[in-house]
Amino acid sequence: MPLALLALAVSAFGIGTTEFVMMGLLPNVADDLGTSVPTAGYLVSAYAIGVVLGAPLLTGLGSRIPRKRMLLLLMALFTIGNLASALAPDFGWLLAGRLLAGLPHGAFFGVGAVVAATLVAEGRRARAVATMFLGLTVANIVGVPAATLLGQHLGWRATFLVVAVIGLGAMAALARLVPRIPLDARQNVRREMRALGDRQVLLGLLTAVFGFAGVFAVYSYLSAMTTEAMGFGESSVTVVLALFGIGMTLGALAAGPLTDRALRPTLYGSLAALAVVLVVFPFTVHVQWAALVMVVLLGGVGFMTTTPLQMLVMNKAKDAPTLASASNHSAFNLANAGGAWLGGVAIAAGWGWTSPALVGAVLAVVGLAIAVTAGFLDRDRTPGASRVVAAGEAHPRPSASESEARAVAH
Repeated sequence: MPLALLALAVSAFGIGTTEFVMMGLLPNVADDLGTSVPTAGYLVSAYAIGVVLGAPLLTGLGSRIPRKRMLLLLMALFTIGNLASALAPDFGWLLAGRLLAGLPHGAFFGVGAVVAATLVAEGRRARAVATMFLGLTVANIVGVPAATLLGQHLGWRATFLVVAVIGLGAMAALARLVPRIPLDARQNVRREMRALGDRQVLLGLLTAVFGFAGVFAVYSYLSAMTTEAMGFGESSVTVVLALFGIGMTLGALAAGPLTDRALRPTLYGSLAALAVVLVVFPFTVHVQWAALVMVVLLGGVGFMTTTPLQMLVMNKAKDAPTLASASNHSAFNLANAGGAWLGGVAIAAGWGWTSPALVGAVLAVVGLAIAVTAGFLDRDRTPGASRVVAAGEAHPRPSASESEARAVAH
């Protein structure tokens, strides 16, 4: 794997840290800025809104910018957003800083996934994308717990200052390690929008919204489940969240080679496994060792869905995959918000702290049904791009720009 993937993974580590750390800092922020914890929760929503809005907007605006330069600009915006959060004088400015930090998230992963795929041979594209996503999963093992502890001892502003420094380091790595990738002369906003309108791309995005919502229906309330249902003390919350991150990392490591070998079967299998784990979860939660095992499994099978979904929309968007790839992260964040909301509705209805798992199982089954329907419809499509029959999935022939990029990388 090229060293350029390390630069992408470092960037993903910084993005993942700032995305998830706010959940652990809400009490500190609320106390410091004189607001309530529920009101401080809007800071999580502000970041998610930034991702949803920024993915298509920034990708469209940057469609004529060379991809390496685009990555640097997006990481610069990310760094500015975190610095603004650290220096925010009041809650309103912090809300704006979180929105700004979220804007480049989807676009960065969208462009980064395309760049990662062009740096390696055809049969290793999913592994390259999964390698970039490893930075996101490692952030949940190391970055988020460490940043949370830092914020609790030195103040939440210190956390965002450190993340801004990580952003600067990521920019240096991108500048040094990512090769210059020639811009495709045919690349433009209209072409990207047409690719986004492909039926298979839309079904892939819809699969992400429902399937991944099942994960966040539980993850959003995992801290409360740790103390209220599993019987652990508050000091164990960080350990449980780290175990979830370990599961995410194992899922990402497994998803890469499996997706390269058989894309749709990997997607079907991960969504089916997610539904099973979510159904079993409430029955094991009161046995502490079993609950911890299920947390790892939930992170593993949940994150195993991300690589095949990312590769699916990129493949189906053919020669204009950037906007579709970025929009996939908008879909993931809609899943985050929707899953958290539905899980909260179940708890508020008095169904118990573990009820979000059953809600998540239903969402995962809906996602699986959409994925299977898309696979069935794909059989009827007229042949266009070349197919890799052994993998059971369509792989478009690389564009001229991609071929040139691979030549540069090697």
